[in-house]
Amino acid sequence: MPNPLHPVVAEVTARIAERSAAGRGAYLARMAEAASSTPTRAGLGCSNLAHGFAACSGPDRLAVRGVTKPGVAIVSAYNDMLSAHQPFQEYPDWIKAAVRDAGGVAQFAGGVPAMCDGITQGRAGMELSLFSREVIAMATAVALSHDMFDSTLLLGVCDKIVPGLLIGALAFGHLPAILVPAGPMASGLPNGEKARVRQAYAEGKATRDDLLAAESAAYHSPGTCTFYGTANSNQLVVEVMGLHLPGTTFVAPGTPLRRALTDAAARRAVEISAQGPEYTPLSQVVDERSIVNGVVALLATGGSTNHTLHLVAIAAAAGIRLTWDDFADLSAVVPLMARVYPNGPADINHFAAAGGVQFLVGELLDAGMLHGDVSTVAGPGLDRYRQEPFLDDGVLTWRPGARVSGDRDVLRPVAEPFSADGGLRMLAGNLGRAVIKVSAVAPEHRVVEAPARVFTDQHAVGAAFQAGELNRDVVIVLRQQGPRANGMPELHALTPALSALMARGHRVALVTDGRMSGASGKIPTAIHCTPEAAAGGPIGLVRDGDPVRLDADAGTLSLLVESDVLAARRPVDAPRDDAGWTGTGRELFAAFRHAVGPADHGATVFGPTFADADLDELEYSV
Repeated sequence: MPNPLHPVVAEVTARIAERSAAGRGAYLARMAEAASSTPTRAGLGCSNLAHGFAACSGPDRLAVRGVTKPGVAIVSAYNDMLSAHQPFQEYPDWIKAAVRDAGGVAQFAGGVPAMCDGITQGRAGMELSLFSREVIAMATAVALSHDMFDSTLLLGVCDKIVPGLLIGALAFGHLPAILVPAGPMASGLPNGEKARVRQAYAEGKATRDDLLAAESAAYHSPGTCTFYGTANSNQLVVEVMGLHLPGTTFVAPGTPLRRALTDAAARRAVEISAQGPEYTPLSQVVDERSIVNGVVALLATGGSTNHTLHLVAIAAAAGIRLTWDDFADLSAVVPLMARVYPNGPADINHFAAAGGVQFLVGELLDAGMLHGDVSTVAGPGLDRYRQEPFLDDGVLTWRPGARVSGDRDVLRPVAEPFSADGGLRMLAGNLGRAVIKVSAVAPEHRVVEAPARVFTDQHAVGAAFQAGELNRDVVIVLRQQGPRANGMPELHALTPALSALMARGHRVALVTDGRMSGASGKIPTAIHCTPEAAAGGPIGLVRDGDPVRLDADAGTLSLLVESDVLAARRPVDAPRDDAGWTGTGRELFAAFRHAVGPADHGATVFGPTFADADLDELEYSV
């Protein structure tokens, strides 16, 4: 029998609803006004509609022209360069056939860009990465702007892509929307071995050929990368939010079950349209309770730090104000139930085999850590997400998921977690506010006090490491990496060098206004430091040699310098101006840098500019 809702989960949800009342109410009113019980395209003029079916043929042409059958939009992040998105090539034909059989008509409404942080890591293209989320959201809006559709299927997997698709779809929240994943690749080179070769290469103990052989053995086929980074965090979080069909997340591509689940999502998109028997608009699925469920799932599994940005931005798109304090309070009571690389040696396939999302949801529901009374794309209530899909003589059905973990080194029950609190913590002090992922950081490394070494370029950190300048206890302060400075790139390329310093016995930490991603590992790293240096944040006042204390246990981030000395200082470096932010298409995104908000407001351009605002008093505009 499930326990009552945990009092902290209930309190956090209530205060989110209270602070969001005005924005949420206005959002829902807009969605209600946009809703229609007849196919949306019925309101188009004859010329408009003729353009909408000019390229159609056969029964689909008749269906679109007839304006009686619900229209389903396909919005896809397909490209064949990225392993996670390559499987989507076949999906549109599958979906169109399944929708047709279900009594609707599907059209490929638009494609959205999909970039890979694994490819751009440490390169100029990474400075476009976070802003690509906004481009994806806008591209999704463009795809849905034709007033041709009554339901939406969103095909995407990785990093900024799923949040961007969801933010864009929430602007059309009167329409149902189902996220359709592609699944993870098969397990390859063990993650521990991959990390060992990376560290050896950073120290000059392995060749480039050794490194490439290891990397290509780890990332080797179509499907999502198997470590628990932002891509797989995306998938797990949105399933627990009720935006996937149950059990869809970690089914491998190229399997009969993957095809059956894709077909089922297509049929379900018809059923939950306004013309179907179970109208379930996206605005009804994404509410305060589902947002809290997503945060709880993230914390219970030690998921990607990027979601302290993305979930805030997604919530704002639905008229909901989510704050880092909400994350912090939930993290204090949500147990860490999973260890998946970089939090442990297992990969996401091992997690799924041990019981996966079904075990996680069941345990958290029974412990009162999740809201069970939510709307989902599968129907009312989160209980159905305890179930796993399988094929019985080719027929898709669901059965109860595992109630006992198949591997307690990977997945544990709420009563016997790896840690009593979640994998993410918030830090605050005279350096501002920041996020730290502690699920992979050993307890003895969670408090670091050491002299600062200040950088404004990640490549300079690598050069200093190679020159032996960092071979000591040190807190690397890497600033001018925030969204306003240079688009807030991920800095995961620093991990091998910092890991090597730790392996030599040094106390080492990283403090940055940039990102470290879902691949954040064993190095204690204060990320998303806000206000960022480019916005006049105190991180811009740190000098080489200043003692810095990062205390993940106490939740503090402090520059140990007298306040009068600090007050007399002025920043000594500045972000690149627009003239210096060119190449690799960066100049096209300059306007985003000027419009972007702070990290704790989602680092999004869909809100006020924050240029001269008091950040403590800002309310997110929706």
